[in-house]
Amino acid sequence: MKVLEAGEAYRLWAPTYSEETVISFLDDELAHELSPPLEGKRLLDAGCGTGRRLVGNGAALSVGVDLSREMLTSGSMRSVAVADVCNLPFADNSFDVVWCRLVLGHLRDPRPAYHELARVCRPGGVMFVSDFHAAAVAAGHRRSFRDRAGHEYAIEHHVYDAASHQKMAEKAGLSLKARRDGVIGTSVENFYERAGKQFIFERDHGLPVVAAFLFERAG
Repeated sequence: MKVLEAGEAYRLWAPTYSEETVISFLDDELAHELSPPLEGKRLLDAGCGTGRRLVGNGAALSVGVDLSREMLTSGSMRSVAVADVCNLPFADNSFDVVWCRLVLGHLRDPRPAYHELARVCRPGGVMFVSDFHAAAVAAGHRRSFRDRAGHEYAIEHHVYDAASHQKMAEKAGLSLKARRDGVIGTSVENFYERAGKQFIFERDHGLPVVAAFLFERAG
């Protein structure tokens, strides 16, 4: 399987990215479980893709950034901008809640991103981070997608376990509030049934494929 750098991969994936996957579904479950209520809050979704997560979340302000212009233009949100998670175009302390979902594993060194995300999060604010689980990689799974023509590609991905994420977050002034894993279970069984891959579901049942963390910035 050909491995693509993240920018090129998301350019090709953009036309079909809106289709839900097991990983995106479990990521949503974890975000709903760990993120605080967003009513009245200022939210940044760093690595927002098409911006679909900015809709209907109840936040007073929802802003998204992504490095892929193609991902942003394939959505319909206006409150989005092309930007790097390591160099965000916002003032210090701009947001109450920061999401960085399934992004940091694409970086060879996530430490600058952690510092930048912490910078724009207000003191006492929280940051929800998710990543492709190290256990899934060890089991032979890869971040991958199919383009509109049906060609399958892997996306450049670097493995960071839970301890690595916690250490990088602590160095950026963040403390761990909660930690959860998204596992292959009954909530995603229908994805496998629709694809005629029940045997894969049975093989991987119970495997953690998404790691999620809720951090708080020191006050």
